[in-house]
Amino acid sequence: EPPKPELSPPQNQNAPSSHETDHIFRSKLPDITISNDLPLHAYCFENLSDFSDRPCLISGSTGKTYSFAETHLISRKVAAGLSNLGIKKGDVIMTLLQNCPEFVLSFMGASMIGAVITTANPFYTQSEIFKQFSASRAKLIITQSQYVNKLGDSDCHENNQKPGEDFIVITIDDPPENCLHFNVLVEANESEMPTVSILPDDPVALPFSSGTTGLPKGVILTHKSLITSVAQQVDGEIPNLYLKQDDVVLCVLPLFHIFSLNSVLLCSLRAGSAVLLMQKFEIGSLLELIQKHNVSVAAVVPPLVLALAKNPLVANFDLSSIRVVLSGAA
Repeated sequence: EPPKPELSPPQNQNAPSSHETDHIFRSKLPDITISNDLPLHAYCFENLSDFSDRPCLISGSTGKTYSFAETHLISRKVAAGLSNLGIKKGDVIMTLLQNCPEFVLSFMGASMIGAVITTANPFYTQSEIFKQFSASRAKLIITQSQYVNKLGDSDCHENNQKPGEDFIVITIDDPPENCLHFNVLVEANESEMPTVSILPDDPVALPFSSGTTGLPKGVILTHKSLITSVAQQVDGEIPNLYLKQDDVVLCVLPLFHIFSLNSVLLCSLRAGSAVLLMQKFEIGSLLELIQKHNVSVAAVVPPLVLALAKNPLVANFDLSSIRVVLSGAA
C-alpha cells in the first residue's frame, strides 16, 4: 500500500504573504485610538466641556455666531423636532442648502436620532434633485425658499408627488405654501429627543458621487467610517491636520461635498475650532471675511488658490492670520 501523503496544516487564506508584508509601509507616527464605540455626534462633541463657550459656527452673511454649547443644544432640539414630525432611525432626510448654520444643525440633529442625511446640490436641476430624492427615499427636505419651486409638480415626479402633501418640506427662511419653517425644529423641547441605539455600522450620511462614470450614485457612510476619517486627521499626539481651539476655519467649499463636510466641518467640531460659513464664493466678500474674522485655516480648491495668488484685490487686505491652506480636487 503506498504511503499516504502528509496533510499540510490549514492555511489562513486571508493572511498576507511574505512578499506582501515586505511592501507594507507604516507611518513613523504613533497609532491613534479611534472611538468607534461612539455615534458620530457624540464623537464630535465628546470634548464639548473643554470649549463650550467658544465660537463654533459663524454665519458669513449675517455675522451671527453660535457657541459650541448652543450648537449642541440646538442640534438636540432639531433632533426632537424631527422626531415629532415622524422621522425615525434609518429614515433619510435631504438637505438642499447652501452653506449655513442650519445645515450643521440638521446634520447633527439627524445623527442624534439615527436618521441619515443625503446632501444635495441646490443648484441641481429639478430632474437631478428628484433623482436623488427618489433614489435615497428621503422623507423630508430641508431647503431655502428659493429652491422650493424645484420640488413642485414635474413630469419626473412619481405619482405627481407634491411638497407638503406627499413629503415634508422645511425652509430656513419664509416658508412658501405647504412648507414648514425651520423654527418647528429649533423650538422643540430637547428633553423630548428619543433615546436611540446607534451601532458603529449604522449609516449616517448618504452623499451622492459626482457621476463621472455614469449617473450619480449614493455613497453610504456609517458612523464608524466618518469617525475613522476624522480621527486620522485631527486625533492623536501628532495629528495630520493640526487644528487648534482658537482657529477659525474657512468653509466656502460646499458642505454637500465630502471634502468640506469631512475635513472642514466634522474635523473642526471635533477639534473645537470655529467654522466660518460662506454661502458662495465671491473674491471680495471672501477677502473681507478672512480679514474680519482672522481666518487661520483655509480649505480651498485650485481655482481659489489661483484667485488668492493672482487677484489684485488681495493686496488691499490683511491675510496674515492664515497659517494653513488645504487644497485638493481639481
